[in-house]
Amino acid sequence: MAETSVVQAEIEQFGKLAGDWWDPRGASAMLHKLNPVRLGYIRDWIDQHWQGDECNRRPLEGKRALDVGCGAGLLAEPLARMGATITAIDPTPELILAARDHAAGQGLAIDYRTAAVEQVTEQFDLVTAMEVIEHTADPAAFLKSLAARLAPGGLLILSTPNATAWSRLITITLAEGFGAIPKGTHEFEKFIAPERMEVLMADAGLSCLDVEGIAFSPTRGLHLSEDLRLNYLVAGTKASGPS
Repeated sequence: MAETSVVQAEIEQFGKLAGDWWDPRGASAMLHKLNPVRLGYIRDWIDQHWQGDECNRRPLEGKRALDVGCGAGLLAEPLARMGATITAIDPTPELILAARDHAAGQGLAIDYRTAAVEQVTEQFDLVTAMEVIEHTADPAAFLKSLAARLAPGGLLILSTPNATAWSRLITITLAEGFGAIPKGTHEFEKFIAPERMEVLMADAGLSCLDVEGIAFSPTRGLHLSEDLRLNYLVAGTKASGPS
């Protein structure tokens, strides 16, 4: 059997969420709140990386994108609307069925696949993996798999919780404890600090371009911030070889 980043228990956990994934008040409500923040960061880096026009509504026109751990398509659909030819993968069959159904209702052509990243053979201009790496069997191997799917000159963007006491308190003790996130979604031991992430990326042949936090406040909710303690986003590309 080929090596895989997939953890079977994670598939079972997330499969239970498929039924109301697109309900902004359902079990995946926190992802609905996170999505606009992530999209703002992704759009900014698309424009920076390819020197695009920030007023262009389809900045990914002519580019191929891969969304890894796509769930039922919260991020894949906006990327498709930005003009990308998009492949979106998740190892959870129930989520892929929900994703296909929702995309069809929106008139969006997205290549959804029930697959792990190791099963994808193509390369892509943009690779995203939002809140995925902390659910994988081997983060180092997972990053190497992402790097292998990234075309030369491409852009990688991922997000993950930080390995801090603050992140444990907000994400697990409070959010899971009070039902804002389904109980058992996270294991603190799998959270990754930004410093470790940069090392793992370098080992995978990736260059870290930027790290930005996702913070929470009662007045602003979830928002981009210099505060990395809760959660953070990373932009990267393939590292340049020796001259």
